Amino acid sequence: MTGRGGVFIGLGANLGDREATLLRALERLDADDGIEVLKVSTFHRTRPWRVEQQPEFLNAVAEIATEIAPGDLVVRLLSVERELGRDRAEAARWAARTIDLDLLLYRDRVVEEAGCRVPHPFLHEREFALRPLIEIAPDIQIPQRGSAADWLRRIETTGVVPSEPVHA
Repeated sequence: MTGRGGVFIGLGANLGDREATLLRALERLDADDGIEVLKVSTFHRTRPWRVEQQPEFLNAVAEIATEIAPGDLVVRLLSVERELGRDRAEAARWAARTIDLDLLLYRDRVVEEAGCRVPHPFLHEREFALRPLIEIAPDIQIPQRGSAADWLRRIETTGVVPSEPVHA
């Protein structure tokens, strides 16, 4: 697979064997003809966001190389979610889930289309996404918002605890 990096995917799970599910999602993404996983952050244990009465999450960020258009990439991410047991139709927003794959950044592009908003509209508010993102891309900028590191410094600490590093 050839393609430029600079595309970042957020991964999260809080049901079942969270680590195994995240690893399987990364394997599935890397096996896609149009995607190459370049870097993966440490997995981070995090408290739930917005809906707090649910199990703790395991979160990570992966940088991928791809030339797949952002909207088409979201469709592929949703397909991987379905393969790994997620049914978005039955789940309430921010509810517990077997897997969550979010397109966080697509290089320096800003995309506003049905089913695809890039940068992810909540990225700058989520320590559980910012911390692993900065781990693998320390100087990353969020288009129209500025430095991810500056946003991380602005938000309240929510108890992100790094777990063991994962090597892609």
